[in-house]
Amino acid sequence: MARAGRPPQDPARQIERAHRILDAVAELVLRWGYDKTTIDDIAQRAGVAKGTIYLHWKTRDDIFAALLRRERVSLVEAVRGREPATPAELFGEFSRALLRRPLLHAVLSGDSEVLGKLTRQKRANTARLRIDGPFEDYVARLIELGAVREQPGHHVRVITSIVYGFLFLPGGLTDGPPEELPDGGRPSDDRIAELVADTIERAVSTGRPLDAAAAKAVAGATLDFLDAAADLAGRKLAASLGAEPQRTGSPSTGERAR
Repeated sequence: MARAGRPPQDPARQIERAHRILDAVAELVLRWGYDKTTIDDIAQRAGVAKGTIYLHWKTRDDIFAALLRRERVSLVEAVRGREPATPAELFGEFSRALLRRPLLHAVLSGDSEVLGKLTRQKRANTARLRIDGPFEDYVARLIELGAVREQPGHHVRVITSIVYGFLFLPGGLTDGPPEELPDGGRPSDDRIAELVADTIERAVSTGRPLDAAAAKAVAGATLDFLDAAADLAGRKLAASLGAEPQRTGSPSTGERAR
């Protein structure tokens, strides 16, 4: 019999409990903010002993890092589920998925009410989202297929500037239906995604129509990139949970890593 206070010996039960703890962290951080969320609060909300949490993670910052990694897994899964076929569609869906995740909203905007001291530490920089996966290989393949211009280069910088530029439109991370906002207020999430996709298409596309075979190859390369990004995100989350990568889906949401 396992000793009291130790994590379950069954890996599946251990991962289920880790996700339950992360569910509690997400709820409390969004409700009270990072600075006001204590280990005692987390333990009570998750229904575990305080010492049990320390058997999973050494510090509160480690718990939050694991939570962000789980958010990234969820984000990539959501984008992959939309099956984007071009880089423009890919980052349009990326933007849409980001805008629909409150915790990622806070990370992107550096919301001090939610993140608290993390906004004043170097850790806040690592919390910002990156384009994970073999992106340079993906771009090289698209250039080879005639879908993306080779010049002027710096594709990561160009694309991230477009994505973040639209995400940080005035009111771009605020709530409320667009019809209730004054002129110049926040567009809808779907409209922002459309604008991102259109701008990226204009910025990096060759502008030449692709034949059926090339278009199919671009779609395949896009999904391959997302699969690689999902694998990388899943491995990082698994490392935070002490689990095998295939257990990265959150039992609380029913999502599973593809």
